[in-house]
Amino acid sequence: MGMDTNKPVISIRNVSCGYDDTVVVDNVSFDIFPGEVFVILGGSGCGKSTLLKNMIGLYEPMGGKIFFGEDELTDAQDDQRDMIIRKFGVMYQMGALFGSMSLLQNVMLPLEEFTDLPREAISMIAKSKLAMVNLENATYKLPSAISGGMKKRAAIARAMALDPGILFLDEPGAGLDPISSAELDELILNLSRTLGITFVIVSHELESIYKTADRVIMLDKDVKSIVAEGDPKHLRDTSENIFVKRFFHRLPSLGKTGHEEKCPTSE
Repeated sequence: MGMDTNKPVISIRNVSCGYDDTVVVDNVSFDIFPGEVFVILGGSGCGKSTLLKNMIGLYEPMGGKIFFGEDELTDAQDDQRDMIIRKFGVMYQMGALFGSMSLLQNVMLPLEEFTDLPREAISMIAKSKLAMVNLENATYKLPSAISGGMKKRAAIARAMALDPGILFLDEPGAGLDPISSAELDELILNLSRTLGITFVIVSHELESIYKTADRVIMLDKDVKSIVAEGDPKHLRDTSENIFVKRFFHRLPSLGKTGHEEKCPTSE
């Protein structure tokens, strides 16, 4: 691919984020490398989605810096900010497709907005993206006429419309049956291997994480930080951290009193 896989495509440096005066994630730093499937995981309320929204520029971090390659998103303005944001695509949790538009029209939208290509070219590119996610037979269907798994795949096709090198996926498996979820895992792996796309995924679906993730970071809401980083299977088998153990082995938490404590087992 001609990429320098030793240089991070995303660098998070001392980032704190939250809402109003509430800090949810405090002073975290990590790197994401080209072609990785990188998963941000953790229990309910640990700040996974908040961190993702800061990384894609929807929210402004309370502190710290977010770099895409050499470019700093946090201070970028106008044209420079647009240039950085063009480097990535986003699939939001519920797909966020426009219900009155066909899948083809949904995928054409970013191309119409951000390029000066003729309509025929835009249509051709959009059709090729739908084919990449195995939806060539649903090109003209409305979102209401397709399954939940197909909606997620259509949302990935739209996120890929401008050929970004990075895709952010927020809870891609949420609400899917096991077969659709497994098909989505296969699609992510296939796009990663064949196109070298870097994936940044927020998830707590253990089976999908084991199948797709090269590396994970685990956030914990009590310490508001990263409590584990690495290969998920390695963390499952070797971590001594009680929160990490509970999460990966789906264990309930019983405190000394015998009462169940809050612990990161699922959303």
